[in-house]
Amino acid sequence: MSENSTHIPEEVKGWNWGAFIFNVLWGIGNKTYLPLLCLIPIFNLIWMFVCGFKGNEWAWQDGDYKDVETFKAVQATWNRAGLVYFIITVAFLALYFLFIGTVITSILNNNRY
Repeated sequence: MSENSTHIPEEVKGWNWGAFIFNVLWGIGNKTYLPLLCLIPIFNLIWMFVCGFKGNEWAWQDGDYKDVETFKAVQATWNRAGLVYFIITVAFLALYFLFIGTVITSILNNNRY
């Protein structure tokens, strides 16, 4: 058990987009395996939020980080990747539903005449 497992600094706590979006990969990369529970269907819809909230704490406890700055630098990369992926996914879904809505409206309008 590492020395990080007993004390979790306040600077470490907080939301982690990488743990939320890339939960399984993030867990393996950070040597913390609770995110593997996201492989359970339906349960994963709740557990991914738990990973986002608790991920930093788990990574700190299970990792070999020498200081908080090193930890934050590593997690900043995961956070950027997760946030960018989340934004791209939301934008894609919005465009997809806009497109589907336009197609359905067009089909319904053409059937009236």
